[in-house]
Amino acid sequence: MCKVCWSIVVVLLIISSGMAYKFIIQGKVVIADDSRVAIQLSRTERDLVLSEMRIFLQSVHQITQNISGDKLDLVAIAARKSGRNAQIEVPGSLIGKLPLGFKKLGFATHAKFDELALDAEQLGDRDHALMQLSSLLENCVSCHATFKFEIE
Repeated sequence: MCKVCWSIVVVLLIISSGMAYKFIIQGKVVIADDSRVAIQLSRTERDLVLSEMRIFLQSVHQITQNISGDKLDLVAIAARKSGRNAQIEVPGSLIGKLPLGFKKLGFATHAKFDELALDAEQLGDRDHALMQLSSLLENCVSCHATFKFEIE
């Protein structure tokens, strides 16, 4: 009887581990012709992610304009548009399809927008804000060099 119970536990652990790997770490991906990781999404999911990236770009544009105009209060407002609160609308089904590396870059990018907003408010230092923006854009460049989206 005990052997049967332990066998069931082991089988369930193996299945759970496989599912966790697939949905938390690997996501739904293939290697694309250009050697980037192609994330397989539905058209709606892809449109949602690309929409978020366009919002990132709009924020970066507004941040750049306001740094050059020495309007750090507006830098903070623009940065917050792409901070952690922006990721609330992402459905769990989509998150399961994203590989861990993409999730890490995405979460880190949202965090960098929030950090930029906070420092712009508290420090009011243009040079510091510009350095933070440069660091944030490294995430964007890395992500676009590593990943692409394909319709499943």
